[in-house]
Amino acid sequence: MNATDNARRAKRLRLSPMLAMSPTIVIVGAVYVGCLLWTLFVSFTDSRSIPDLTWSGFGQWSRLYADYRWRNAFHNMFLFGALYIGGCLLLGYVLAVLIDQRVKGENFFRTVFLCPHALSFIVTGQLWKWYLDPEFGLQRTVRELGWSTFTFDWIADRHLAIYTIVIAGIWQSVGVVMVLMLAGLRSIDEDIWKVTRVDGIPAWRVYLSVVPPMVVPSILTSVALLGTGAVKNYDLVIAMTDGGPGIATDVPSKFVMEYLFERSNIGLAAAGATTMLITTIAVAAPLLLWQAWQRRRIARGAA
Repeated sequence: MNATDNARRAKRLRLSPMLAMSPTIVIVGAVYVGCLLWTLFVSFTDSRSIPDLTWSGFGQWSRLYADYRWRNAFHNMFLFGALYIGGCLLLGYVLAVLIDQRVKGENFFRTVFLCPHALSFIVTGQLWKWYLDPEFGLQRTVRELGWSTFTFDWIADRHLAIYTIVIAGIWQSVGVVMVLMLAGLRSIDEDIWKVTRVDGIPAWRVYLSVVPPMVVPSILTSVALLGTGAVKNYDLVIAMTDGGPGIATDVPSKFVMEYLFERSNIGLAAAGATTMLITTIAVAAPLLLWQAWQRRRIARGAA
C-alpha cells in the first residue's frame, strides 16, 4: 500500500465519524438553532395568541423592560443565583475537604450528600414547602416542643421568601458540587501534599491557600452548571411559593411561561426568553473561553 492509498484511507477514517453524526447535526441545526432564531424573530413582532409575522421593532423589548414585574423577576434571578452558586461552592468544597480525609464510611457519606440531587426540583420544592410552612412545619413542631414564641415564617414573608428558595436549591445541588470538588482534590499530585507536610504547613492552610487554584476546573464546571440552573429556575419556585407572596419570588422563567400560556402575549414571552438566553451565554461563555485558552496554553507548553 503506497502513501496515496494511506492518505485516502486516513481521510475516510476522519470522515466516517462526521457522516455518522450528520443526522444529529442536522436535527440540532434544524430544531435547536432554528427554534432559537424563531424565538428571536417573534420577539420583534406583536404576536399575541398566535404568531404574527408583522415586524414591529423593539416594541416588545421596551414593554418588557418597562414592566416592574420583569425587573423584579430579573433581580430575584441574580439574587438567587449569587447566593445559590456561592453557597453550593462553599459548602460543596467544605464537604469535599471533610470526605478527603479518608473518613470511615466515605461511600455512605458521598451517597447521602448526593441523594438530594437525584430528586426533581418539584419534589424538593414540595418537601421544603411542607417543612417551612408555619402552620404544620418547623415552626409548629418547635412550638409543640415548648417554645411557644418560636417563629420561622420566612416562606410567608415577602422580604425573606426568596432566601427559603435559596436554601432549598443549595440542599438540592450541593452534593454534585461536592463530587466535582472531591474529584479535583483527588487529582492533586501526592508530592504536593508531601512537600507541605515537610514544610510543616497545617492541613487547613493547605486547603485554604494552596489547593483552591488547583481545583479551578472543578470550580468552573460547577459555576457553569449552577449558573445555567439559576437562570432557568422554575420548578422550585412554582412548588414552593408560586412566585409569592405577591411577586416577591417571581423569576424570569415564570414570567415567560405565564405570558406564553396564560396571558397570550407570545411576543413579550419571546423577548423574555431571549433575554434569559443572552444571560446564560454571558455566564457560560467566559468560562468556556477560559478553559479553551488553558488547553491551548498547555498544548503549546507540551510542544
